[in-house]
Formats: sequence, structure tokens, C-alpha cells
Amino acid sequence: MTVSRVWEIEMTARSPISHRGELIGTTAIGRRMKIIQPDGSVELVPVISGNSFRGVLRRIGEELLRDVLGYEGKLPLAVAHTLRNGGAIVKTQAEPITGRRLHQLRELIPQLSVFGGAVGAAPIDGCLRVGHVVPIVTEATPILRREYPGPIPSRFDIEALESYSHLDDVTTGHAGTTVDPDAETGGSGSPVMRYDIETLAPGTRFESWVQLNRGSDLDHAFTADVLAEFTRTGWLGGRTGIGHGQIATTLAPHSVGAPVVDWREIVAARRDEALETLLSLPT
Repeated sequence: MTVSRVWEIEMTARSPISHRGELIGTTAIGRRMKIIQPDGSVELVPVISGNSFRGVLRRIGEELLRDVLGYEGKLPLAVAHTLRNGGAIVKTQAEPITGRRLHQLRELIPQLSVFGGAVGAAPIDGCLRVGHVVPIVTEATPILRREYPGPIPSRFDIEALESYSHLDDVTTGHAGTTVDPDAETGGSGSPVMRYDIETLAPGTRFESWVQLNRGSDLDHAFTADVLAEFTRTGWLGGRTGIGHGQIATTLAPHSVGAPVVDWREIVAARRDEALETLLSLPT
């Protein structure tokens, strides 16, 4: 029996959210998506890509699996990379994983069954689909999945530009042995560098969705656990090391019941088999 389910997700920024699309000079410009309005005009709306959101969920899933299987430091780098980041297609003489071997891999390693990944020369499709994280603003109304009461801000209300400074270690380190090139031209010679980051303001609301497409009961339980952990410790975008990306997340109720199996118990019971399978993956 397979399980298909959609989780509707709403998030609220608790700190600035940054998701760089391009770098112009020393300014990190946020990623934007064209949205056609009802009157035919086009607006550029800042969004967090589904790829970025999926990457956050994948990393959470890998940490949950690592805690259960205890493979810290025991896997080849390529296999660890596949579990955490999706891996990369490489040339190999090994046979691709198909048929019975693929079915067994999905049963033992829900991380790969749900998120997929590149194993050797062939990709493994995951059963999880993830949407963009779209701010709830007037310009995004044509693509919002739900209706929201009350006034909705414009994208111009939520966009901000934050400035930071950084000490130029190269210039500072050679201060005693080099001549300031600006000294004779009236320059300041300051070793402090400034850079700017486009962000979305704290308090901004977002919506997104996650869909499990014809997964197993084990996949359902694993995905539900990943999303539950995301509501507790998840983040959005980059620069989390300087306080960006903090969010509060809620999952909308759904008619599909709760998972009927305990994925941790099932996977832990076959730990040795799972580790042997991971160590045997083509790299």
C-alpha cells in the first residue's frame, strides 16, 4: 500500500531572511521570481527556492537517520555526501542499483527513498516534492495556495537592505610591510570593508507545501518526523551564522491520518544490514 499526502506549511520570519540570487559589487541581491498579475503586468517577487527549502529538509533527515544508525565517521565521503547533499553523478564500472536492490535500499534507508540522490552513475528518484517558499504579499496573490484575511503587505514593505563591515585581513596583516596605495591620493586607507545584503524583514509570513507521492508507510513516518523537526529547529535561506533565517513554522491539519509505523524502530532493528548496504554503494 502506498501513501500520498500534502502538507501545507506556513512560516513567519523571526529574523531577517536572506537568499542570494546574484552578487553585484559588494551587494548580495535576493532571489526573485516573475509573477504575472491579473492585469497582465509582471512583478518580481522575492522567494526562497524549493531547492533551498528541500536542502534544509534533507539535512534534517540525514541528521535524524545518523542518530538512529550511528554511522558517524564510518561511511565513505561520497556516500555521506549522497545522504546529506544528494551526491553527484560519477563514472563507475559498478552496476546501477535497480530492481530488488533498489527496493531493499528504500526499505533500509528512508533518507534515500524520500529525498533520492545520485548513487554511482545513476540517480535514485525520491518520492518527496517541495514547493517554493513564497512570501504572503500582494504581488504574490496570483500564486498563493490559500486566502489570508486582513491587510497583506506589498513586497516593498518586506524588502530591506542590511549593511555589514568586515576587516580586510590581507591588508591588515601586511600593514607593517606595505605602503598604503591611497596614502598619496587622499584615500582613507581603512582596512574595514563594507558589504550589503538584501533581506526580508522579520515578521514576514510565507507559505509553502511538501508532497509525499506514493511513498511507503516508512516514508510517510520519516517525512512526518522530518517536518516535525523542521517546525522545531528549521531555518530558511543563508547566513544563519549571523542570525539570519530564524522562523516559526506551523503545519496545517490534514485529513490523512498520522503515520502507522515507527520508522526509528524499524530502521534500528536492521541497523547492521543498513550499514552494510551503505558501505556497498558504488562511489
